[in-house]
Amino acid sequence: MPFVGQKAPDFKMLTTKNLETLDHTVTLQDYAGKWLVLFFYPLDFTFVCPTEITAISDRAQEFFDLDAEILGVSVDSVYTHRAWINTPREKNGLGEINYPLASDITKEVARAYDVLIEDKGIALRGLFIIDPEGIVRYQVVNDNNIGRSVDETLRTLEALQAGGLCPADWKPGQKTL
Repeated sequence: MPFVGQKAPDFKMLTTKNLETLDHTVTLQDYAGKWLVLFFYPLDFTFVCPTEITAISDRAQEFFDLDAEILGVSVDSVYTHRAWINTPREKNGLGEINYPLASDITKEVARAYDVLIEDKGIALRGLFIIDPEGIVRYQVVNDNNIGRSVDETLRTLEALQAGGLCPADWKPGQKTL
């Protein structure tokens, strides 16, 4: 079901914002007044997922400079997330990352965003850009074998913030229609 132009489904999940206590809970309302890049990935300790998570983390400041927050979500527990973050990148871990990972262990959020593969119990690679009023402005869902483009996510965020009609291949700084 497409969500673009509609209110984003609400959520409440534990995150890794405090790696020591793992007691931080996040809701959609926590992002009111900011842009949110919410993305789902299948599982921790897999092959394509760390390439996406670290690529986004390495460029997180570019999102923050655009008044956007980032939240990664999988069906793993916050304890598994912490173990993955505490594993160095060269050992298929994440190492330190610049935004929290959330635990959708109940699969309710993946189901609400229509990215849950029910028979496998994991999420597809869904990415949603939610505006400061909580409206979904962009969504893309990839096959789990294909990582997403950080460049395209940033370009799309900037196009949404440009406020005009952006032609194909529009880039920040170019005129809108």
